[in-house]
Amino acid sequence: MVLDQLQHADRYTSLHPLFAQAFQFLREADVLNLPTGKHEILGQEVFALVSDEKGKPQEEAKLEAHLKYIDIQYVVKGIDRMGWKNLSECSAPSEPYVAEKDIAFYPDKTNTWLDVPAGSFTIFFPSDAHAPMATTHVVRKIVLKIAVA
Repeated sequence: MVLDQLQHADRYTSLHPLFAQAFQFLREADVLNLPTGKHEILGQEVFALVSDEKGKPQEEAKLEAHLKYIDIQYVVKGIDRMGWKNLSECSAPSEPYVAEKDIAFYPDKTNTWLDVPAGSFTIFFPSDAHAPMATTHVVRKIVLKIAVA
């Protein structure tokens, strides 16, 4: 798991061969005015999901994890409170993995919460269970999905 500001993104491009393209998209796109929805960057290898959504109370946040994609979650506007827990410490999924959506949910609670402000991003690898949008405010964010292999 990584938390940093977009201005420091170059520190992480060596972690995956497609990270440079993902961060380039964030730097060059008009992130405040991008339409919500899916934006292909490199087919199904790298794509962006843009949302303007109200979160949920922290008590209702569910830990989730992905197998096929790494998440780079960039906050455009607002503050996104995100929970984190190492997947190896999670119990069995409460909602089993759904391959078509690349997601499983876990019943575990986390004591690790991060307030991610506008201009910052997190990177969640398949080993990172995370609970995004644990806020009662509206957050504009872009989730970049980067294929693992």
